[in-house]
Amino acid sequence: MSSAVTMEATRRRQRLSSNGEASETTEEPAGQWGRAWEVDWFSLSAVILLLCTAPFLVFFFVMVCDQYQCSVSQPLVELYSGEVTLRSIWEKAPSFTWTAAQIYTIWVSFQVVLYMCVPDITHKFLPGYAGGVQDGARTPAGLINKYEINGLQSWLITHALWYANAQYFHWFSPTIIFDNWIPLLWCTNILGYAVSTFAFVKAYLFPTNAEDCKFTGNVFYNYMMGIEFNPRIGKWFDFKLFFNGRPGIVAWTLINLSYAAKQQELYGYVTNSMILVNVLQAIYVLDFFWNEAWYLKTIDICHDHFGWYLGWGDCVWLPFLYTLQGLYLVYNPVQLSTAHAAAVLLLGLVGYYVFRSTNHQKDLFRSTEGKCSIWGKKPTFIECAYRSGDGGLHHSKLMTSGFWGVARHLNYTGDLMGSLAYCAACGFGHIHPYFYIVYMTILLVHRCVRDEHRCSSKYGKDWKRYTDAVPYRLLPGIF
Repeated sequence: MSSAVTMEATRRRQRLSSNGEASETTEEPAGQWGRAWEVDWFSLSAVILLLCTAPFLVFFFVMVCDQYQCSVSQPLVELYSGEVTLRSIWEKAPSFTWTAAQIYTIWVSFQVVLYMCVPDITHKFLPGYAGGVQDGARTPAGLINKYEINGLQSWLITHALWYANAQYFHWFSPTIIFDNWIPLLWCTNILGYAVSTFAFVKAYLFPTNAEDCKFTGNVFYNYMMGIEFNPRIGKWFDFKLFFNGRPGIVAWTLINLSYAAKQQELYGYVTNSMILVNVLQAIYVLDFFWNEAWYLKTIDICHDHFGWYLGWGDCVWLPFLYTLQGLYLVYNPVQLSTAHAAAVLLLGLVGYYVFRSTNHQKDLFRSTEGKCSIWGKKPTFIECAYRSGDGGLHHSKLMTSGFWGVARHLNYTGDLMGSLAYCAACGFGHIHPYFYIVYMTILLVHRCVRDEHRCSSKYGKDWKRYTDAVPYRLLPGIF
């Protein structure tokens, strides 16, 4: 069925609000919803700066470990003093190899097969897990896409095969990822730019849903932030869901295991800091896949269009910069004191509790239409209305109870606590592993601002009522 027919069929259905109530129409004008239609000079400058510098930033943080024991300052000092040049650093770095290309091609192809060809069965025997075919959120054009949720199953199959290889088959070394790390960086860049460029061209020539495309008139912004909302190939291959979760996040825990194997190979032991990083980040990854259906309602799927920001970012930025702590610990095997290790573990677990509990409260509130108990009380909320691009009026509720009454994005606060725990597991010898908490702080604060700007455009005066009821974003009494 063509996208136009699908769109029309969707419109003919009774339009339901997110809380299940039938929509009604009024004469109120619709606010802007989704990514910007116009680009100011500041945003354009930031986009061009990121396009020009982000690939080199990733290379820098990986290179300093390979050549400078993860010292961030030493190469800068040597460049300033003339001891080295950019060319000498570049020539010393491992280059593209066909071995790495084969590894990465097999990896991505395997994840595509798991995503497309192995329907989820884990939801049939795992209580509480929402897998299989699930509905996404309503798009700005009023569509509701369906998704095959099988990320947890893909993660389990992948790691079972990794374990079987390490223990029994010995097809490849458990250190294979670390041993080819910089050559793999070039391979991921090739895929990241290829998929971003394909999505850019596709949006002009054969978009999946033309009414969910946004053209700003600026080629740089369109390329980076994306034009299509949900680019797909066929019925089920959704670019956003696949690239957000599969090549990078499934690999995240395998990368950490490869780091641990390399530490064992080099020093004859695995440090407690490496174990902490593996455990805490594995909790986050498993939480992501356990709640993959919930992820369909987050900003990445609900608001971001698919461009370089998501395509290249998920292929390159995520696997290489989110795993800096494990990489650092291969070159600097830190053994933490019992008190330090316990403090890191506590910080990570408390952060995860805040993150998960906050999101659980929102999910419970949504699924019960507010007919539930939050912290032993009936939840309070702000009733909101918004229009989709097809002119339909919809209703939503913004909760002001529980963690959501403390701050508007306390789930981000928990996320930042966990991020700090990953970094603190590396000790305080270098700033290199702390790039992650700096980046996550910038990312989540910026995401707060982006999300709230969109909500303000979407909900109008109702959003003002909500911010008056819950005045703080991340830190009660501060911000």
